[in-house]
Amino acid sequence: MIKKIFFVLVAFVILFIVIVALQPAEFRVTRSAVIAAPAPAVFVQVNDFHQWEGWSPWAKIDPNMKTIYEGAPAGTGAVYSWAGNTDVGEGRMTLTESRPSELVRIKLEFKKPFEATNTTEFSFKPEADKTLVTWSMAGENNFMAKAFGLVMNMDKMVGGDFEKGLAQLKSVAETSSK
Repeated sequence: MIKKIFFVLVAFVILFIVIVALQPAEFRVTRSAVIAAPAPAVFVQVNDFHQWEGWSPWAKIDPNMKTIYEGAPAGTGAVYSWAGNTDVGEGRMTLTESRPSELVRIKLEFKKPFEATNTTEFSFKPEADKTLVTWSMAGENNFMAKAFGLVMNMDKMVGGDFEKGLAQLKSVAETSSK
């Protein structure tokens, strides 16, 4: 009887490992919004980490969060580090590519509550007197991330925050461009 229980338990563990291993090796989260402001007015809000306080969905979660700005004041080479409560964690963003009114690419490094390095991009596409902004994040899923993905995927975990951030960016950019 004990042997049967042991073999069933081993079979479940092997099945779990196989199911986890078959999960996608990469993820991508993308959200878009149309903002009634010209691309340069929206771009400046994203290209300068100092401006993120006004629209970032995470900026208001922990009012005691410690932030450090390093490198260039804006654009390529700008660095933003944060350390906060368990809701915001700890990490660092480095702006790696900046094409005015077109693209901002960021290397996003999480330290807490888990370690991960992802790429975040903002693209700006003019549409008459408005701008289509697309915010995306992509990265790799290690074994633990694949296992976690069985119960909660990155799109559900981060997508709502992207939507909230884009809504706040819309408000800030539309107000500042008037």
